[in-house]
Amino acid sequence: MSVLLVSFLFLLVIGMPVAFVIGISGLAFFAVTPDIPFSITVQRIVAQTQSYSFLAVPFFIFAGNLMNESGITKRILKFASLLTRRMYGGMAQVSVVMSTMMGGVSGSATADAAMETRILGPEMMKRGYSKGYITAVNCLTGLITATIPPSLGLILYGFIGEVSIGRLFCAGIVPGVIMMFVLMLTVKITSTKKGFEKPGPEIPRITWGEVWHGLRESIWALMFPVILIVGIRFGVCTPSEAGAFAVIYAILVGAFVYHEFTVKGFIGALRTSLMDTAAVMLIITLSGPFSYAVTYVNLPQKLASVIFGITENPQILVIVILIFLFVAGMFLDSNVNFLLLTPIFLPMVTKLGVDPVHFGVLMATIVTMGVMTPPVGSALYTVCGILDCPIEEYTKEALPFFLAIMLEMIVLVFFPQIVLFLPNLVYGV
Repeated sequence: MSVLLVSFLFLLVIGMPVAFVIGISGLAFFAVTPDIPFSITVQRIVAQTQSYSFLAVPFFIFAGNLMNESGITKRILKFASLLTRRMYGGMAQVSVVMSTMMGGVSGSATADAAMETRILGPEMMKRGYSKGYITAVNCLTGLITATIPPSLGLILYGFIGEVSIGRLFCAGIVPGVIMMFVLMLTVKITSTKKGFEKPGPEIPRITWGEVWHGLRESIWALMFPVILIVGIRFGVCTPSEAGAFAVIYAILVGAFVYHEFTVKGFIGALRTSLMDTAAVMLIITLSGPFSYAVTYVNLPQKLASVIFGITENPQILVIVILIFLFVAGMFLDSNVNFLLLTPIFLPMVTKLGVDPVHFGVLMATIVTMGVMTPPVGSALYTVCGILDCPIEEYTKEALPFFLAIMLEMIVLVFFPQIVLFLPNLVYGV
């Protein structure tokens, strides 16, 4: 066990890519453990790829990129701008509303944060927003995408923990919408305090006609998560088949509804999806030996005994685990955390009566928040790199948003019915 942890920490500290950190530390464990044939390492790597369920991951990644090329993203931006034009911090509010709508399209918090920073960042700078505030808003609002279906985090959690994907998708909707309102309130408070974009009397009021027109243009994006949930709930398709349907849906909408889909756009989306999928699958495959080693040394049981020694109160236990996941997310890729920590923590919380769907939504949010925190957050460095913003400035401006999300998480921990209301309504208790 010491070889596994020491090699893992050493490789992580020297800056090796996370996939190879996991793979090499797993191989090191097998190399010094004579009781286990070394050939099992290859078997575990291959076994990680032999999952029909994981087909949903590349399908939903491809679908999200296709929808960005189909004209759906542009219409969501236009509709979000309409709804927020008379609010304090109007352009920052656009980011919050747009992330909520993009949650049913993208599925990736990092992709959503990068896209919104590129689109909204230059205009926000013209309107007087600081770089730190722009990057903080566009990065943290991307967290909504990790909650509203089809979230890739929920898909990974469901497959690894053998939890219903349909119930997880349903459970993510209400917390995602609540997060939208929490972040909109945070934007209003912070933008008012900093004097960013106060709405003037010259800005026209929103009319129902404008709302109806914007809704009609955006309806294909807004209907997508509903179609997915209904399809999975009534057995029309499995989650993997729903991912394939999402690809066809994006192509048909772009080609025949908006007439903006091109061969060049398709090739660009395919290229981006291949790179994104390769990165995710490399982590998934190389986690095989590491996961086997973790199980072999009984790390889940040892960690459980330590945490149960702190408390057996379900709510406090969940908060302790969420704090651990938040810290782990500061150093490890979110996909890695789902792969390695779901098998450890899910049995612990279910043993104390915590619903696995409830815990899954909390875990998806907190683990994904890790990509937005220093020192190694991928979304953080992506958005800061786009606007050439210092990490210190981003961190300072992001603190109110982190605090707001943490407060929401605490509420959801103590009131699980908020999360479970919709899945229980759709699927039954």
